[in-house]
Amino acid sequence: MKTYVFSTAIFLITAVLISCSRESGIKAEYRLIANKNIVSYAKRFAIHRTDSCTIVRILNPWQGADNVENIYYLVKRGYNISVPDTSSVIYVPVQKIVCMSTTHLAMIKSIGAEHSIKGVSGSEFIYDSILSRNARDGIIKDVGYESSLNNELILNIKPDIVMIYGIGSESLGYVGKLRELGVKVMFNADYLETNPLGKAEWIKLFGSLYCKEAMSDSIFESVTDLYLQYKNEITGNDRYRPKVMLGLPFRDTWYISPGNSYISTLINDAGGEYLWGKSISAVSMPYGLESVYLRSLEADYWLNTGSAVSKRQIPIIDSRLASIPAFIKGNLYNNNKRLSSAGGNDYWESGTINPHLILKDIAAILHPELYVDHELYYYRKIE
Repeated sequence: MKTYVFSTAIFLITAVLISCSRESGIKAEYRLIANKNIVSYAKRFAIHRTDSCTIVRILNPWQGADNVENIYYLVKRGYNISVPDTSSVIYVPVQKIVCMSTTHLAMIKSIGAEHSIKGVSGSEFIYDSILSRNARDGIIKDVGYESSLNNELILNIKPDIVMIYGIGSESLGYVGKLRELGVKVMFNADYLETNPLGKAEWIKLFGSLYCKEAMSDSIFESVTDLYLQYKNEITGNDRYRPKVMLGLPFRDTWYISPGNSYISTLINDAGGEYLWGKSISAVSMPYGLESVYLRSLEADYWLNTGSAVSKRQIPIIDSRLASIPAFIKGNLYNNNKRLSSAGGNDYWESGTINPHLILKDIAAILHPELYVDHELYYYRKIE
């Protein structure tokens, strides 16, 4: 599969000319209708379902990508498709998949296709107990990381697809190597979505890959209904918006999530005011510790406190952090309640498909009077 940069018009014209045909040679022409993209919230992919094929477009799949469009044709087994680059054709339902991120595992399992997971990068960080056991038993192979990928192992697995995430154009190096070996690779850019529902909507991609569109659509519809229900309850009842800070510094630099980020959206929808809520950036913003410390004096709550599991760990980083009002008041909460023994965090695994639960957690923290009986699912208080 090559990276294609098309205008929408050219894409539509090209797609109309393509035909799918059974191996017997009977042709089944299809037409792509521009308004039939079934994706509502996500900005990094589009799905066009036709009468013979499903066309997937992955848009700007890594940070800094501009006008990059990867096109895939999902064709049911028993059919052929005539396109210039056959590596862009994926036969479905997928029977074997290698995932380069554990965040993809929960979506695959949610549609009952976990048996297809044959390889993963970082198997020790799998949270799900069944998938973790499969990794220990060798049913799921650990294929390594990016530049140190075990290409021979991947070839032995013979996956229908390797699903990767791109953290920059440098990812094209090892991706190119896999393609040279004849391995089909698909970018997944869910981590770049800024809308929690947009990130969850990537389940529709997996539904298409496994021919379980009705199931994935139903799951997403249910998640959307719950998320919007909680958001409306919060919006209709919150009397004030407590100020929220996030994270911990790394050495002397604090990498701040911008105001147009996924977590900032969750905080806003949960009735909070993120301290950097007005900032806009495509990447995390590096700030000096001193600058963030001064701003943090306004914070009522401190969330997502890195790897900290107790309050006493925080002043070790810098003694001034103990004088932050949210620290003194004990309003510290971390998203690491669900950890495996090896450090796998379910917030990053199943949380992707459960933004409604994350939203309710944060709302219960910021507005405990709204959800008195709610037991935090992904979050826990740091004491």
